[in-house]
Parts: sequence; structure tokens; C-alpha cells
Amino acid sequence: MADLSSLKDLGTAQEASAPVHVRKVDAQGRSYATGKRKNAIARVWVKPGTGKITVNGRDFPVYFARPVLQMILKQPIVAAARVDQFDIVATVTGGGLSGQAGAVRHGISKALTYFEPGLRSVLKKGGFLTRDSRVVERKKYGKAKARRSFQFSKR
Repeated sequence: MADLSSLKDLGTAQEASAPVHVRKVDAQGRSYATGKRKNAIARVWVKPGTGKITVNGRDFPVYFARPVLQMILKQPIVAAARVDQFDIVATVTGGGLSGQAGAVRHGISKALTYFEPGLRSVLKKGGFLTRDSRVVERKKYGKAKARRSFQFSKR
């Protein structure tokens, strides 16, 4: 880079290397993604269908009985305006129900972007593609919990 005129060439090279999102679909016409939240990991398959959502072999209202968890699960589908257009099959392990619901939501969002790359901007704005990295802090020695100390007594 001897002079400023070479900077113009540098800018065009970076624009050409911008990430291009391509459709990732297997032989059965499904899109696969892994979603994570806390200690829960969800494997999610999305394919065109009637809107049936299955989690660990059960319908999702049976597996996630609380309405809040059901709402969390449907968020990316509603945001993408694709209600009753995709069949979703999820296998989720680890963590509790709240973490599992978050993991399935993350997996659904990623799988939808693989199936239909045009939805990426909508789901990204909704914050569904970001992996929530918060996990439980480990317990330290000399402490009752991660940060809580034992009760202090002067005598």
C-alpha cells in the first residue's frame, strides 16, 4: 500500500467477500440446526408441512405444558410469518424445561434461516439467532454458593 489510490481496490475486495447465505437442505427436503441455551441442547429438523411441532416424540403442548414456554417456542415462526407452513421435529436433552424451550427456539430459528435464507434479517432483528450465553456460575470453595458467604458472627 504505497499511496491512497490502492485503498480503493482494498474496499472492493472486502465487499466481494461478504458472507452469502445459501439454502441448506438434505435429501428429504429438511433443514437441520442445533440450538443451545444454558445446559440444554436441541437438535431441530424443519420441513414443509402443516405446522405440527413435535418435541422428543410428543406434541409440544404436552411436553411444554406452561403457556409461556409454548409462546417462546412459537416466537420465531410467528415473527417470520410462517405459521402452519412447517413441520418441526426436535430432540432436546439437558437442562430444565425453560432452558430446553430456549434451545428449541434457537434451533428453530437457525433451521428456518437454513431453509429460507431470506428470513435471516427478520429473525436476526428479533434476537432469535443469538445464542444466550448465560450459564450458571460455578460454586467457589469457602462460599455457600457461587458468591454467597456464610453468615458472619463476631462471637
